Amino acid sequence: MFDLHRLRLLRELKHRGTLAAVATALSYAPSSVSQQLSQLEAEVGVPLLEPVGRRVRLTEQAEILVAHTEAVLERLERAEADIATSLTELTGTLRIASFQTAALALVPTALSLLRDLHPHLRVHVTHMEPEKALPALQARDFDLVLAEEYPGNPNPRPAELEQEDLLEDPLHLALPEPAEDSDGRGTDGPDTASRGTDTPLAALRSLADHPWVMEPEGTAARHWAMTLCRNAGFEPDVRFETTDLLLHLRLVEQKHAAAFLPDLVWSGRPPTVTLRRLPRGQRTRRVFTVVRRGRSQHPAVLACRDALLRAAALRSDQA
Repeated sequence: MFDLHRLRLLRELKHRGTLAAVATALSYAPSSVSQQLSQLEAEVGVPLLEPVGRRVRLTEQAEILVAHTEAVLERLERAEADIATSLTELTGTLRIASFQTAALALVPTALSLLRDLHPHLRVHVTHMEPEKALPALQARDFDLVLAEEYPGNPNPRPAELEQEDLLEDPLHLALPEPAEDSDGRGTDGPDTASRGTDTPLAALRSLADHPWVMEPEGTAARHWAMTLCRNAGFEPDVRFETTDLLLHLRLVEQKHAAAFLPDLVWSGRPPTVTLRRLPRGQRTRRVFTVVRRGRSQHPAVLACRDALLRAAALRSDQA
């Protein structure tokens, strides 16, 4: 019988990449992690790690062990969910990671709902972008992640994770000028955009020589935004890079940059800049929750997902 604790260390190494990262995450000394994995190799009877420069990678046999370890841990999470379901009161800690605009527009309302219904449930929220939060979810650093998906940029869907849609968040071209009317969206029809009979594509091209603010390289939002501009026939002059969409908004308000902004950035308040429609097929991003497959029926996860759905519905009613 293989030692489950050592199997979990091997799994941690697969997800975190280095012995040092495993040691930091679990508050161990790196030498202790290395020793435990050496003992697991002795138990299994085959090499589990091979050196690659200054790092190590899992062998084929180690990957087989990790796959079985994932199945065991999923079963244990289901057992934990069954025990929690059998109790009359929801307790414990729920760890959530959320990207910024969802954290601002949805999470506080959801927390209020959870506090009223389950006062003994402790909820811990971390602001983290999906590119980092989803791997951390797989590594069991979180129980639930709020994530986003931009048009034409589908996210990878690992078999061990389950997604559930939360809302469709409209996306807009934000012009570096004051809002035209009370809602900031202008008065154009579905396929007109800037002035007169200009199309959404023409409105986008009109900003080809203007400075832009976008999210950093490597993010899904940046890839989507760059593709949108290139499809319009220009390479954007990206002078400002940040994941903080409130800073995006402020730069547009102060006429320093153009941007692509989602509705959630206003948290239900009227827009403060002029917004234009984007080309067809590029007008909404998908916002959803992600959990590990074995965790999806835990009552704390079910309660949180329900609270987030109610928060999204309340926001829609107020819009």
